[in-house]
Amino acid sequence: MAQLITLALLMFGAIILYKRFVGDARKLSEKTKRQEKERETGATGTLIKDPTTGEYRVKKEDEV
Repeated sequence: MAQLITLALLMFGAIILYKRFVGDARKLSEKTKRQEKERETGATGTLIKDPTTGEYRVKKEDEV
């Protein structure tokens, strides 16, 4: 019975690590695609509109 619980915990941990890996890979892929598009167009960044002030600013690296 203890072996079954240990196996279940290991599998649960593996699933969590896999999901984290996939999420990080997806973020890296999106960042790479965005940088490639910026390089192709000659842009220096992506502009986003601030909903409260209505002003545009360059999107930061850690923003979604």
